[in-house]
Amino acid sequence: MVDATRYRWVVLAVGTLAQASTAAYFLGLAAVTPALREYFGLSLTQVGLLIGVISAGIVGTLFAWGAAADRFGERGVMAIGLFGAAGALAATAFVTRPVTAGVLLALSGAFGASVNAASGRAVLTWFPARRRGLAMAVRQTSVPVGAAVAAVALPTIADTGGIPAVFVALAVGCLVAAIAVAVWVREPPDAPARDSRPTSRVRTVLADRRLQRLSVAGALLVVSQFIGSVFLVEILHTGHGMSLAAAGTLLAATQVLSAAGRLGNGVWSDRVGSRLGPLRIVALAVAIGFALSAAAYAGPTWLLAAALVPAAALAVSWNGLVFTAAGELAPPGRAATAMAVSNTANYVGAAVTPALGGAIADAAGWPAMLATGSVAAVVATLALRGLREPATDQPARCLAATTPQNSRSRS
Repeated sequence: MVDATRYRWVVLAVGTLAQASTAAYFLGLAAVTPALREYFGLSLTQVGLLIGVISAGIVGTLFAWGAAADRFGERGVMAIGLFGAAGALAATAFVTRPVTAGVLLALSGAFGASVNAASGRAVLTWFPARRRGLAMAVRQTSVPVGAAVAAVALPTIADTGGIPAVFVALAVGCLVAAIAVAVWVREPPDAPARDSRPTSRVRTVLADRRLQRLSVAGALLVVSQFIGSVFLVEILHTGHGMSLAAAGTLLAATQVLSAAGRLGNGVWSDRVGSRLGPLRIVALAVAIGFALSAAAYAGPTWLLAAALVPAAALAVSWNGLVFTAAGELAPPGRAATAMAVSNTANYVGAAVTPALGGAIADAAGWPAMLATGSVAAVVATLALRGLREPATDQPARCLAATTPQNSRSRS
């Protein structure tokens, strides 16, 4: 007999490991771009495209994986995805043509996207509402942690074993996570029956105006997030003359603060029994922080850093709130699908923002780009205004399918 109180932490640990293993190549490959350029003979633009195809694979399959997790359960979806990602990454170690490598990396993104929605559904299934915010925050913190570990380890691996060793190491990480998922991820004994009418339920998710507004707000907050994280070093180093080492240290500090913020926001949302209330406050704080940063750009460097670092950290800290809210707002039996929709909007925002931010900075300067981060957060706050959420003292209603067949199966 499974002790649900204890076993839920096993499921959370495995889901966190799975998410970290995919984040290691979603985000960590950027740490070895010089080695990738040399190995494949690429320009800066070309290596950016090579890494960017991973995100293209994610966006193209997130929704399908979420729907599959709702219909078939998260264990099989995550295991298949992680085994597939491991295979694609391992195959990349044996190719030398960049086009072939790009195809395989797109496949690794497509397979790895399975973890995003499915591991979130596992958290919603196992954890009661009063603990769900913290649990989801732990899972979401695995993204910066996995990226940070990869950023430290991959350059050393590339120096000693070359780019093929990098891809082998990433493949091994996904393989270990896949085995852990297959062995330890289970549904709780009282898990609700899964929906047998996938098509109609998918349409219900896409038509839900609350989820549409939440997804728009998340995509806008991603604009602020990426303006802060992608351009922080450039703003401080190129724009204000800070040393590259000092600017890099502040970026690392931002990541640490953002991880702590994700955990703090999760605990906060559990205590107040709301995801959207804290999310509105965080979005408003992000808007204020970027407005202050834009104003501080004309002042001394220390003042700009004092405004920008907290603003950038806050702009990364909200993800768990949106992800959890999406699952809890979902129609019955469609939590993973709803989280996949929300995540897709986030990845679209992530794909657009670097080019948009760079264009604004080139045309109007760094303060204008920082002001754009503030405007995006303000609009996100307006999108969340008046949005209501279900009472969080209810058991995972978003996971319970309510078709007549399921009602008979439980009677």
